[in-house]
Amino acid sequence: MAKKRIGILTGGGDCPGLNAVIRGVTKTAIHKYGLEVIGFYDGFLGLIENRFIILNNENVSGILTHGGTILGTSNKANPFEHIVVENGETVTKDVSNETMELYKDLGLDALIAVGGDGTMTISGMLSQKGANVVGVPKTIDKDLMETDTTFGFDTARSIATEAIDRLHTTAQSHHRVMLVEVMGRNAGWLALESGIAGGGDIILLPEIPYDIEEIIRVVRQRSRFGKRFSIIVVAEGARPEGGDQVIKKMVKDSPEKVRLGGIGYHLANQIENDTQIECRVAILGHLQRGGTPTALDRILATQFAVKAMELVVNNQFNQMVALKGNDITAVPFDKVMGRQKLVPKDSDLIEVALAVGTNLGQKLD
Repeated sequence: MAKKRIGILTGGGDCPGLNAVIRGVTKTAIHKYGLEVIGFYDGFLGLIENRFIILNNENVSGILTHGGTILGTSNKANPFEHIVVENGETVTKDVSNETMELYKDLGLDALIAVGGDGTMTISGMLSQKGANVVGVPKTIDKDLMETDTTFGFDTARSIATEAIDRLHTTAQSHHRVMLVEVMGRNAGWLALESGIAGGGDIILLPEIPYDIEEIIRVVRQRSRFGKRFSIIVVAEGARPEGGDQVIKKMVKDSPEKVRLGGIGYHLANQIENDTQIECRVAILGHLQRGGTPTALDRILATQFAVKAMELVVNNQFNQMVALKGNDITAVPFDKVMGRQKLVPKDSDLIEVALAVGTNLGQKLD
């Protein structure tokens, strides 16, 4: 009997812990189940273009502590909307049938797709075409439905918290308002949790449109009470009441054409012009995605990897691995596809932030 062959790819944006999943899947497949593992380069693009490497103990050795992904990734690759250039024009083509043919030609018994909401949606669509797919959730935004958290978030939260800690000292020394812009397009988990951990005075989330007059009131009030600095933690997707998110640029040839960024500078100008208090902005950007994963993310990524292989050998496909309480379980793709987990207005963490006097950019009733 031929040895079963499992494929793995990492899709979407990179984050700490991806290599831990690759390592966990490879080692579990080899040591526990005696299976062969191939890794596709650059997410679904490697599957579309038939570019892969056979993974073994040697080439996954030492990658547990490394950020990024040894396989590479892409947030543009989608078999159902593959970007190609024809006659000098950029167009999208549905190459999912060709991708499925390649899947079969490679003799894949299953595919493990590691990624965020976009990757899970594509995985669900490939499952509907007959591929045996298991998803492993990854995002620093913690916005995937049906899982309490994902690997990558703890590292990003730790990085953002450390940045806020460091910015406290310079804000105090120069009596400034320091605005820390963190990632979070539609979900404010990273801003909320790092803001609480870092002692942010004001935390602005995409889910709660802010009132600029309220922000200015808080900054002035702190100054009157002898607090000669303020820390504002703002998610990149935060927006004013009745207003829009701040767009950094538009990218034509990308599934995500809108690139957010610049809300920190926008707010800084408004606050400084109104209060005459000096403002500075720190945009953490891709620092939140890079570097060594925390112990928690390494463990969770490894747990997800082992569970993914368990689902594969038990022929339990069309599902995403998930964390529910203390249990590693699985949920169908259709419960995840096209949905986002946002910060609810009645979140316990919202209550915690308000209880310690943090302002969320709105007047309290």
